[in-house]
Amino acid sequence: MTARTALVAGASGLVGGECLRLLLASRAYANVIVVTRRPLGQLASSSSKMREVIVDFASLERVRAQLRADHVFCALGTTIRKAGSREKFREVDFGLPRRLAELTLEAGATHFSLVSSLGANAASRFFYSRVKGELEDAVRAMPWPSLALLRPSVIAGDRQESRPVERITEHALRFALRAWRPVAARDIAAAMIVHALEGKPGVAVVESAAIPAAAARLRTA
Repeated sequence: MTARTALVAGASGLVGGECLRLLLASRAYANVIVVTRRPLGQLASSSSKMREVIVDFASLERVRAQLRADHVFCALGTTIRKAGSREKFREVDFGLPRRLAELTLEAGATHFSLVSSLGANAASRFFYSRVKGELEDAVRAMPWPSLALLRPSVIAGDRQESRPVERITEHALRFALRAWRPVAARDIAAAMIVHALEGKPGVAVVESAAIPAAAARLRTA
């Protein structure tokens, strides 16, 4: 089996943390690089497969030599409330993932899985959806051999930080149309890995309703 190396950004968050756990448990990956602003603490694993690269994401160029991986999993993201302004939100949800994609592609990665959002569209009148769409367009424009854009609705799971609005929305949408129902963070992470391992050329856009079925392919592999 090929000794693949995975790189995860956003492992302190809900989807990124699930992605890290799945990658460490997977026999398909011999090494897992975690790019993070601070040591993960309890999230860190004693697994010899894992290596942390501690860096301010605004200074990714400083560690570009440590970003060599086969498959990249990007789950970076915040909220406007947490960021403090639209400008700061755009920096985290657009600027940082775009630079990560550029640097890892330059370093030789062959697949990039990105957590985007339901309704992502660069022409959207909604700021959040517009930023997500602009990021998708920016990554699409890069010559990635294989690219997966996952567009979950509300992400379900146990968060370390309090996000009461998202929790209320999650409960309210449980009986909505399938396209709008909450998606488990673990399913999103599994779907990201499935698309990386399948490595199909071109761009795969995985809408929210299709994520659980994609995740199931990992469990049955």
